[in-house]
Amino acid sequence: MNAPLRIAPSVCPHDCTSTCALDVEIVDARTIGRVRGSHRNSYTDGVICEKVSRYAERAHHPDRLLYPMLRDGPKGSGRWKRVDWSTALDRVAEAFADKAARYGSETVWPYFYAGTMGLVQRDGIQRLRHAMKYSRWYSTICVALSDSGWIAGVGSKRGVDLREAAEHAQVIVIWGGNPVHTQVNVMQHAMAARKRGAKLVVVDPYRTATAEKAHLHLAVRPGTDGALACAVMHVLFAEGYADWDYLRRYTDCPDELAAHVRTRTPQWASAITGLPTETIVEFARLYGSHKNSFIRCHHGFSRSRNGAANMHAVTCLPAVTGAWQHRGGGALYGHTGIYPLERSLIEGTDMLDPALRELDQSRLGPILMNEPDALGGGPPVTAMLVQNTNPAMVCPELHKVHAGLAREDLFLCVHEQFMTETAAYADVVLPATMFLEHDDFYTASGHTTFQVARKLVEAPGEARENHYVVCELAKRLGAQHRGFNMSAWEIMDETLRRSGMWDAQTNYERGGQDFAYPFERMHFLDGFDTADKKFHFRADWQRFGGRWQEMPVLPDHLDVIDNATAQKPYRLVAAPARTFLNSSFTETPGSLKREQRPTALIHPEDCAALGVANGERVRIGNERGEVIVHAKAQEGQQRGVVVVEGIWPNHAFENSIGINSLTSAEPGWPNGGAVFHDTAVWMKRKD
Repeated sequence: MNAPLRIAPSVCPHDCTSTCALDVEIVDARTIGRVRGSHRNSYTDGVICEKVSRYAERAHHPDRLLYPMLRDGPKGSGRWKRVDWSTALDRVAEAFADKAARYGSETVWPYFYAGTMGLVQRDGIQRLRHAMKYSRWYSTICVALSDSGWIAGVGSKRGVDLREAAEHAQVIVIWGGNPVHTQVNVMQHAMAARKRGAKLVVVDPYRTATAEKAHLHLAVRPGTDGALACAVMHVLFAEGYADWDYLRRYTDCPDELAAHVRTRTPQWASAITGLPTETIVEFARLYGSHKNSFIRCHHGFSRSRNGAANMHAVTCLPAVTGAWQHRGGGALYGHTGIYPLERSLIEGTDMLDPALRELDQSRLGPILMNEPDALGGGPPVTAMLVQNTNPAMVCPELHKVHAGLAREDLFLCVHEQFMTETAAYADVVLPATMFLEHDDFYTASGHTTFQVARKLVEAPGEARENHYVVCELAKRLGAQHRGFNMSAWEIMDETLRRSGMWDAQTNYERGGQDFAYPFERMHFLDGFDTADKKFHFRADWQRFGGRWQEMPVLPDHLDVIDNATAQKPYRLVAAPARTFLNSSFTETPGSLKREQRPTALIHPEDCAALGVANGERVRIGNERGEVIVHAKAQEGQQRGVVVVEGIWPNHAFENSIGINSLTSAEPGWPNGGAVFHDTAVWMKRKD
């Protein structure tokens, strides 16, 4: 008789705000079975996405990297020589030291992102950066724009618990996101609210799987959400939905705002957003007539040159109606500001030198092509360590990224789980563990529980955790910090104790520590997290630096987007696919079977005008390049809007370069942020 499978707890590490609690079947010391959601976390409550539920096909994929390798031919040739770990790490350390001796320490740029959201394994690379005085890291690819917009009004990154909204809100607005694809738990709670009678509204440029479930879908033109929000405020003030008692007590300049939006009529917004005037009014009345309306602000509508202004405008709505003061009312963008975490052991922040240049991760292409403004007046980048990210797929201006990575004078070490497009350009490739093969701990953004996870199985081959690589390089380079001499678990435990949180073992045994505040504080009834404790309609963009002078002081439509022209009459949205997560899961059979091929979702009338039938190929391009995809006619988006879902591998396209070859590396306003959904393109039938 077979022994029963052991079920062990874990936490999903992937780049999603849910940070789901998991129950994992352990078959043996190296093998997992089914992955299920755990009920120990009341937010995720047993629900996980389909891609993580079949994680075994990723963890045990035959293409996992197993051994360190050195390049044994021209860059990108695919010729490798297997070596031991010591030889590989010696080679990396020697190259970093040689490059630094020639150009100065800032020529080395450790590069990472969110392939894991675990704080030790993801952010430990910062400790090496700071200890060695390498170029600093400006994180812009995901939240720079949305953070700025939310914090401009609210003051910090926290909001109302979605569990509360699911139980009490009468209207739930999902703005700029498609949680059916990206955050399944948001949809779980939204549908629970809908089932008990709440109205569900979705604001998104196309008819997503989430919008299919909505009572009302507002298919705005990309980049015009700020105009829609201003017109809604116009109606709220004009028709008596504004709560003046709340406004006088909790906001900075309500009279000035009311006067400002008097000219931001639904007719004005209709010309900008493309929405019918009556639809804008319908939404405003629905939102305003229910005091406990709730807005779930997602990242999508901020990934535009004016994304910060859009986010700020939307956050103004619950302040106008006073929805914040009602159970189930208010808004949420993320909760990461709620955790009292002291990060110096993880990141080496006690060694940070602010005089060193800071390089923008989204501008990797211009940086590697030695564009002076991108380099910040410093030396060229001639050495990199890449962990947890695949910029040869995910970065804007891919042609520049690929040309830069192919430079023979650039030494590149990639620590990865698969031979990604980025790893293919490397001089040294190191095999990396997956989340079930190391210890780590996790904040959440969609909920308020901090969670600890232990290693559950042995890694295949000679795969090593990120923490090991960082510490071993530190030894070879002479970097000094306590964190380099500690295990991941020791860093976790001491960090939590320093932060006044449960120790690591207690957190692990109890299934996570919930940092939700009492009702009054969660709803900012004791004041917002600003200096004057008021919500700010008048945004202080100067605090974020950059081009703050060009930003609207009061909420408005900031017209800096890549507008359609006669030469480029379409606006492209590069939206997430359901079973990919950025470049993760693009190698798993289940995901590939479901997604099938890169496809452009096009309004049927645009298809007719182009003479394109379903399944036929179209060329989409601009001054940066072009891609070839298959067309699919779809209602529920405006004419002139084209959507390509998923960051597909470059080889999935006929010309072997992906969708981000079309997106710009221009930073958003005021001070940076990737603009993945702000791209004007032409489109032609592929004959």
